[in-house]
Amino acid sequence: MVGCRHCGRVAEPVVLRPPRPPRNALIDVVKPMANAIEAEGVKKRFGDFDAVDGISFSVEQRQTFAFLGPNGAGKTTTIKMLTTVLAPSEGRLLIAGHDPVKDPRQVRSAFGIVFQDPSLDDELTAAENTELHGVLYGVPRAERRLRTESLLRLVDLWDRRGDCVKRFSGGMKRRLEIARALLHRPRILFLDEPTVGLDPQTRNQIWEFIRALCRNEGVTVFFTTHYMEEAERVADRIAVIYHGRIVAEGTPAKIREQTGERTLEDAFIALTGRSVRDADAAPVDRMRMMRQVWRGRR
Repeated sequence: MVGCRHCGRVAEPVVLRPPRPPRNALIDVVKPMANAIEAEGVKKRFGDFDAVDGISFSVEQRQTFAFLGPNGAGKTTTIKMLTTVLAPSEGRLLIAGHDPVKDPRQVRSAFGIVFQDPSLDDELTAAENTELHGVLYGVPRAERRLRTESLLRLVDLWDRRGDCVKRFSGGMKRRLEIARALLHRPRILFLDEPTVGLDPQTRNQIWEFIRALCRNEGVTVFFTTHYMEEAERVADRIAVIYHGRIVAEGTPAKIREQTGERTLEDAFIALTGRSVRDADAAPVDRMRMMRQVWRGRR
């Protein structure tokens, strides 16, 4: 402390405090996110029909979560609500801490998505497809270049970055789509049947790349699949939806235990029934039911 040279009085020490914000000021506070995805009592009604009928579930951060159900059960409608395409009729949704209805832009920037149907531009190169994605998401140029190289190396496509996508195999295209979906550093990755139509070796390779990417990026994975052995192998937790309602949720082992079945596929059939409407049945559904007939289980 220093005294005044004229009167000798000692000045009190000055304590600097941040100014108080106005009472009604909006403060941007980053809150820790408990769950990556939260759904509570969510419904989606089309006329008199409830496609999704009051479902509730949560997905923890960095978890791999499988959302299973036969065709027409409500999977696609649920994903559309989670990704801001549809608004729920009732209930509450939070994606990375944001409401998809109130904060759609924040939600869209928080997730990446790989659709069941191909979404790459076949006339562009692998690098150009990722570059276009980065531009659309507002990723700065320097970061786009670094992320493109890092991700393409991780999915073993860096040496093919200058090749047009139309020359790629189905597995290569899938790897590129997954890498592209992670370019803007999302916290959640939605995968809609990411390995449909691929041979077993390629399916296994795709999941190895997904696990490596998500381990490096620290993202949560929400995926759908008709391959029950795939879900049993890679999912931390599973939810089964049937006629718009969740009929089981838990680890693969817990769901097998609840149904008293040896495999997740048998548990799935026990939960969702043995008959499949031909109009809604996917080829994998029909193959599954035929296998049950051959095994004498119907």
